[in-house]
Amino acid sequence: MSFDFGVIAGNWRFLLLQGLLGIGAFGGGTLALALPAIVLGFGVGILVALARLSRFQVLYYPASLYVQVIRGVPLVMVIFWFWFFIPIALGIALSQYGVALIAFVVFEAAYLGEIIRAGIQSVPRGQVEAGRATGLGYRAVMGDIVLPQALRNMLPSLVTQFIILVKDTSLASIVGYMDLTKAAQTVNQREIRPFELYLFIALVYWILTFGMSRLSRALERRLRPDQPVRALATDRIAGPARPPGGRET
Repeated sequence: MSFDFGVIAGNWRFLLLQGLLGIGAFGGGTLALALPAIVLGFGVGILVALARLSRFQVLYYPASLYVQVIRGVPLVMVIFWFWFFIPIALGIALSQYGVALIAFVVFEAAYLGEIIRAGIQSVPRGQVEAGRATGLGYRAVMGDIVLPQALRNMLPSLVTQFIILVKDTSLASIVGYMDLTKAAQTVNQREIRPFELYLFIALVYWILTFGMSRLSRALERRLRPDQPVRALATDRIAGPARPPGGRET
């Protein structure tokens, strides 16, 4: 058995520019799908988490049903829903990118919502009561006190879910989306060098996920309890600082 890694040198532009970044005639791109899916999935996940924590049943029960249904089916099934059923039901045709992005946002928001909900519940109840005792409204308490601390607590779980999302983008190739895996398949059909090509894209995926892990560690250090996040929350609770030995003006 012989290896020829020259196939990587001869096709790296197509693999990285087209497959990874989506720069080329076929569009697509692993990062072009993963990054918007992370941002949008996180935003929807916050809404799902708040609905799951709401005392209003009109919000709690639909959000709970959504989480239970989505977590009970595989991601590939959600992709097929939006690829086959939604265009028929709504009478509109979705692009491969549209199908993949919507499916990933819908799927990941269910998991991210549960992570965010657990992070919010990890913040001591006394912090919320202290914020409300000072006259802060729900949005101020949640935005300035609870969510910053919850973000620090749930950061490792969030990054783990983001890493899973990046690797799961390879499933988008089942509807013809040109991601990194699909680009390797395309080159392999011409070159017949599966070992070299799939070893290369495995290395690219590892570099991406390892970079995300290192970024997570850096953010965890930055969000330590003695960092400005807690100082900001404390200042909002305690009110303006008084000069030492002086009167409040």
